[in-house]
Amino acid sequence: MDSLTIALDAMSGDLGPRIVVPAAIQALNCYPNLSVFLVGDPTEIGLFLSKENKKLVSQYQQDRRLILTESTTVITNDMKPSYAIRHSQGSSMRIALELVKDNNVQACVSAGNTGALMGLSKLLLHSLTGIDRPALVATIPALNNQNTVVLDLGANAECDSDMLVQFAIMGQILAKTLLKIEHPRVALLNIGEEEIKGLDKIRAAASVLKSNDQINYIGYLEGNELLTGKTDVLVCDGFVGNVTLKTVEGLVKIFMSLFKSSFDHNSLLMKLLSKWLQRKVSKNFGYLDPGRYNGACLLGLKSIVIKSHGSANQKSFFAAIEQAILAIQTNIPEKIAQSLSSALPKSE
Repeated sequence: MDSLTIALDAMSGDLGPRIVVPAAIQALNCYPNLSVFLVGDPTEIGLFLSKENKKLVSQYQQDRRLILTESTTVITNDMKPSYAIRHSQGSSMRIALELVKDNNVQACVSAGNTGALMGLSKLLLHSLTGIDRPALVATIPALNNQNTVVLDLGANAECDSDMLVQFAIMGQILAKTLLKIEHPRVALLNIGEEEIKGLDKIRAAASVLKSNDQINYIGYLEGNELLTGKTDVLVCDGFVGNVTLKTVEGLVKIFMSLFKSSFDHNSLLMKLLSKWLQRKVSKNFGYLDPGRYNGACLLGLKSIVIKSHGSANQKSFFAAIEQAILAIQTNIPEKIAQSLSSALPKSE
């Protein structure tokens, strides 16, 4: 079994090591061929390592499956990306990315500042030939056990038509690789299905995609159809994508909490009914739980970088680690690079 090596930015996210450390131990328990570099303040990391099974942690460290890598600073979420990049030396995020750059690990997972992660990743790891800027991409569950690849989810707030076309091509390759769909349907997120609708950049991208016979472009899709499974790849700029994703996640959380509170009753009959219905809802709609699909890949880089939600809990961060493992196992960057040359529009 091939070995897996991942660097975790242990100081990232709202709770840092409190979440990252137990998620790392969980991953090591689940994947016998995995080695993890925990990057951060050794003192803080040690506090949460001591709360885990001491014998198990000691064995992982002895076997070099759990390696602590010291950092001296943290890139906070409120830092402007330009400032964070200039002052990134010694930070847990930069050191984790440098471990990827130096081929000490195969992937990096961080819940840190998205703009800084994007900028540092492009600076240290570089974009694939033909890709202007990487995009954050995730596979979102849809109806009838289908999945939809959605990008960009927040790496690029502003995109021109060329970038949207590049995102569509990368999304199609990802759908073929991960979802095993021979001819993925590709759509652009827009405010209507009519060809005259939308911004100039969206209509320009649509024109290019329609003329590319290597892309199964099906037209525009509206936001209310995100979870319907009508398309396999949905493309938009990072601003719209991030707002759309978080709106969906928020609605799912509200739905689940309202359902639970609706049956908060003292009678035994209502409690039993509540538990039965909660199990039923969990079985039928549990796939929509945002924690299960946390972890967006920075697609278009020469290496693998996974962005976790800053508010991720242990379950969610573990899901992001699993996204990194899947990207390693399927060799996503190489698959994208191999397909780009023939799929990208030829420059005149």
